[in-house]
Amino acid sequence: MRQIDLTPFRRSAIGFDRLFDMLESTARQQSSENYPPFNLERVSDDRYRITIAVAGFKPDEIDITAQQNLLLVTGKKAESQDNNPAQMLHLGIANRGFERRFELADFVLVERADLNDGLLVIELVREVPEAMKPKKIAIGGGQEPEAIEHRSVA
Repeated sequence: MRQIDLTPFRRSAIGFDRLFDMLESTARQQSSENYPPFNLERVSDDRYRITIAVAGFKPDEIDITAQQNLLLVTGKKAESQDNNPAQMLHLGIANRGFERRFELADFVLVERADLNDGLLVIELVREVPEAMKPKKIAIGGGQEPEAIEHRSVA
């Protein structure tokens, strides 16, 4: 396994601690677990889609939690109450629980989630508040600036 040492960058880049922590955390997670598989796509400039393969899970067995800058998707299979005497000869469909974490950029919100044909599709949108958007500043039309009178306080 390759390990990237970010120490030199941490010493010279002030205020990027969260980014470095996220990179190291992601490297640890990807090397240890790859279930369930997922796709991440950019639909447009401010829209994203996560598609997770969750075959065998029902909507009430999946929990999606959106926090500030974090999306947590967990799945936990309900205990089977079957009294069926049949024995499983081969278990190829994963039946284990899972937890997937996705780091979200600022102002990225979950718009909706749908489960269809064993695929959980989560739609994300980036909504930057009006106060944070760039604004065009008009330049004045050549008027002389007015003089400000200074009064001395005696």
